[in-house]
Amino acid sequence: MQNIRNIAIIAHVDHGKTTLVDKIIHASKLFADHQHFDDLILDNNDLERERGITIVSKNVSVRYKGFKINVIDTPGHADFGGEVERVLKMADGVLLLVDAFEGAMPQTRFVLGKAIQLGLKPIVVVNKVDKENCRPDEVHEQVFDLMFNLEASEDQLDFTTLYGSSKQGWMSTDWTQPTTDITPLLDAIIDVIPAAPYREGSPQMQITSLDYSSFVGRIAIGRVHRGTLKEGMPISLMKADGSIKKGRIKELQVFEGLGRKSVQEVSAGEICAVTGIEGFDIGDTIADAENPEALPRISIDEPTMNMLFTINNSPFFGKEGKFVTSRHLRDRLFKETEKNLALRVQETDREDSFLVFGRGILHLSVLIETMRREGYELQVGQPQVIYKEIDGVRHEPIEHLVVDVPEETAGKVIELVSMRKGELTIMEPKGDLQHLEFTIPARGLIGLRNNVLTATAGEAIMNHRFMSYEPHKGPIPGRNNGSIISMETGPGTAYSIDKLQDRGTFFVDPGVDVYMGQVIGEHNRQNDITVNIQKGKKLTNMRASGSDDNTKIAPAKNFSLEEAMEYIQKDEYLEVTPKSLRMRKIYLDENERNRMSKKEEVA
Repeated sequence: MQNIRNIAIIAHVDHGKTTLVDKIIHASKLFADHQHFDDLILDNNDLERERGITIVSKNVSVRYKGFKINVIDTPGHADFGGEVERVLKMADGVLLLVDAFEGAMPQTRFVLGKAIQLGLKPIVVVNKVDKENCRPDEVHEQVFDLMFNLEASEDQLDFTTLYGSSKQGWMSTDWTQPTTDITPLLDAIIDVIPAAPYREGSPQMQITSLDYSSFVGRIAIGRVHRGTLKEGMPISLMKADGSIKKGRIKELQVFEGLGRKSVQEVSAGEICAVTGIEGFDIGDTIADAENPEALPRISIDEPTMNMLFTINNSPFFGKEGKFVTSRHLRDRLFKETEKNLALRVQETDREDSFLVFGRGILHLSVLIETMRREGYELQVGQPQVIYKEIDGVRHEPIEHLVVDVPEETAGKVIELVSMRKGELTIMEPKGDLQHLEFTIPARGLIGLRNNVLTATAGEAIMNHRFMSYEPHKGPIPGRNNGSIISMETGPGTAYSIDKLQDRGTFFVDPGVDVYMGQVIGEHNRQNDITVNIQKGKKLTNMRASGSDDNTKIAPAKNFSLEEAMEYIQKDEYLEVTPKSLRMRKIYLDENERNRMSKKEEVA
């Protein structure tokens, strides 16, 4: 029996997963006393730290009582399900982390369902029991019901439960009796999670992740399924299309602490990194050179949404970004598909435009945000859901939406969701909040978050996950208000904006450069209007006290990237550069816009 435990940590966004990994790292004395590390050690890119979410799964290994525990930190959001599906292949058990107040959330259900299908053994950790209004015993029952509904086996339903607080660094089998450290959790991992199985035979390893080094190129990461891999041995690489490429292992590394160390050989059950192999993709099998056998490919759920990505051709293009050409855009998108399994890129009939398919708004927005930080300029169109023809009937993706909201504003939320073809399935009190569950078409979610947060004064907590494809639900009303569009190019003046404030809400402040055709505000009415905000006040040499009113301008409305992606209409683009987000009409010239809209009406 091997002294290796491979365990994946799964949880809903913000339930304390990465904090718990921090505590496991500290408990195993990975760092010397003089070394100091911040919190959230594994959330090591800026985007993850800013948003407080895990986007890319990561491996870390700790040693405890002579056992090696390989911990895999997984994303908690269903939009990054492609990450989850492939990394769970490396684990023999899962640590399910749930908040002692919120309980099992929809995203938890999504990831847990995947783990149960793979037959992984769960340990449940009820976290944050030090919070007010926490209900650990109810949450424990809720998790049991959830596993039962997900058709868990009897062995999986007989799970070990621990209670504690990741932040305060303690775990216990009884939440009313706090301990001083998290060793009860590490003991439970060793006792409950099955040892990594050792299988005799010719070597097999499925590539489930990849890394890149400027010294050695692409590095394949996965768990050795059978046999032993050795440094310098010849291997066969088995591709998706059935072809076999010959290669040789240059170097083998295993995970040790937060880094990796080189070894001569790696046996079945251990997670390792292989260098020296060219031309591999995630899901390929590294097999014996003489008698290669392929492992089943990783199955990834289909994307449910697409967006048009195109080069930035606005009047302000090239001012802020380093990568602005269609070749840059094309290379970057296809490079992303190598490691982002749930993403698809399709070329269009225009050389400068690409259709990008993803799991949802967050999945696509993280890609766009990463690209803009790397120095890319691009434009994206309105997100579109992907329809399917099933038995001659048009089907669309349906999502399970959960909203926790103060009781007095629950009625407004139900009204907003119902307008978008949502159906209320559960309504129950949860502490001092109202807990609402709906089924809603995925296209009904586009732009909904903004409206719900406005209606509830920012107090609503919304989560959703993909459920299934169902017959088309009919038309859904879009944004009711039209756009305010700039007539000229140049900086706006306080005088003009002040005089136009009764027409709607502005998205730009005085002095900010805008161009003709840019969307600079939201009109009070349904139609679009074109205005001139560059006009200055005519000055005379007459002065009179009190006749010059001071301009009082409401602050411009700022959008986050996701909000802007959900806000734009069919005939608009979102221009994304390293420093700016601008909304614009696809056709900047008003005459061209009118001509195209008439053409559409005729069609």
